[in-house]
Amino acid sequence: MNTHKVNPIMEECRKLITPEIQKQVDLCVSIANRVYDLLEERGMTQRDFARALGKTETEVSRWLCGTHNLTIATIAKMSIVLNDDIIVTTFTQKQEPRQYSQDERGTTMVAEPQKKYRKRK
Repeated sequence: MNTHKVNPIMEECRKLITPEIQKQVDLCVSIANRVYDLLEERGMTQRDFARALGKTETEVSRWLCGTHNLTIATIAKMSIVLNDDIIVTTFTQKQEPRQYSQDERGTTMVAEPQKKYRKRK
C-alpha cells in the first residue's frame, strides 16, 4: 500500500544533484516508506517500534525521516522486530520466509529455513 505523494519542489531540487546522491536519497526514502507501511500494517506506533528496538523515539524518528544513512545492522534489526523484510534482494527472494519469535526475556529467535544446495557439475 504505497500512498506517498510526490513533492514538486523536491523534484526540482533533485534535478540539481548527481545520480549517485539521487539514488542514495531514493533508497533511504524507500526504506523509510517500507518501515512506515509495515508499522501501519501491524498497528504499531513509532514509540512501540522504538521500545521494541531498545532505542529512543527521537532516534527512530531521525531514521524514518528518509535521509538517515542506516546501517545494514540497523535495517536487519528493524526487519526482525517487524517480522518482515525491509530490503528484498535476489538472495532473499529465493529463500523460504524465516519465522521470528520472542522468548520470555524478549530475545528474538530466528528459525532459519533449510538450505537447498545445488549439485555442482
